Amino acid sequence: MTYTSSARQPEPEPCPSWTRGAERPPGGPESSAVNGAANDSNVVPITAAHTARQGASRHADTSLPSPETSAKGKKSTPTAGKVRADALRMLGCVRIATVRQMAQVITKEESDGRSYVRRAMNKLAELGLAETNGKDGKYPIWNLTPAGQKALADGNELPPRPKAGTGAKAVLAGFGPHGVAVTDMILAFGGREHLTDWQVEVNHAIKETGLSFNTDAVLAWPTKTSEVRLFELDNGTMSQARLAKEVWDYERYAGHRVWEGARGTIGGTFPFWQRHRYTRSQTFPRLYVVLAGKEEHLLDNRLQALADDVKGIAVAVWVNTLPRLQRGEPWYEIGVDDPGRRRERYPEPAGRWPSGPERKLRPGRVSCRGLRNSEAQHPPASLV
Repeated sequence: MTYTSSARQPEPEPCPSWTRGAERPPGGPESSAVNGAANDSNVVPITAAHTARQGASRHADTSLPSPETSAKGKKSTPTAGKVRADALRMLGCVRIATVRQMAQVITKEESDGRSYVRRAMNKLAELGLAETNGKDGKYPIWNLTPAGQKALADGNELPPRPKAGTGAKAVLAGFGPHGVAVTDMILAFGGREHLTDWQVEVNHAIKETGLSFNTDAVLAWPTKTSEVRLFELDNGTMSQARLAKEVWDYERYAGHRVWEGARGTIGGTFPFWQRHRYTRSQTFPRLYVVLAGKEEHLLDNRLQALADDVKGIAVAVWVNTLPRLQRGEPWYEIGVDDPGRRRERYPEPAGRWPSGPERKLRPGRVSCRGLRNSEAQHPPASLV
């Protein structure tokens, strides 16, 4: 499969193309320049490269730091208590993980710290704070218990997430490999640098239209134009049509508009997501799609098919395979954010009250002549 690389210049009506893009961690010089220049209808050329294990930036989360260096210049061995605390924090963010994944975050990168983590998890299991309910291959999948979630909340270690589940039901139902792949995606995108800024299985719904879907992972990554980034992972279990529909659902979500005012009866309309969900964002959050669960050449074919299926979509969509992401290779841009095209595709919502001669008044409400509905039906003799 051959990939083409191009630096696309902004156009009045940008057409999504098979464009190779790349990414830097938050806070880098390229990040501020690119996001500061982005606007609602164009995407600036991509110029920087993202690698899976970049050094921590000035905005990086340091709640899960690398092991400290001793006075002799050697990495100190993490204490058992610290390993347990870091494991609890990690599971509170990603919900389910294997010992291998936790060791990748908690211990230093160039060593195998699985024995430390395995002992810590056995101790947490004895305390009733963590448990296993299934395996990924031959490796147990760990998740917090309700008691573990309460211990994490009591310690004020993470932002409040009252509706977050433990992940146990998903593992028992056989969906553990998907959750493990989501955790691999999270680690490949940044590792320990901003791990506690992630949330998994975040629901996006619009009650009026019946649209509802869960985003696999959401990263709180504030920039000048957007406050989060959205991540979808396909572990090779969905049909190509289903995968394309999930991506198009994001455009439907971004295209829905609501009227201004508490009762939706006055003023103009605003994007639902901007009014009720991501209120500090100027542009709809970028969607990252990661493909996993198959041999790499099959993932490449799936990537190309997805690009064809979502051609012309009016939200920013970048796609990559998990192996390429883990190697630090760049993303491919297959969709461009375009609010203008979304306005054309999704018309203005109907107002709460109809206008024109067919307008019906509720009992007790004043008509345009200043009469109540009952008076309009039975006018006074002076007005006949």
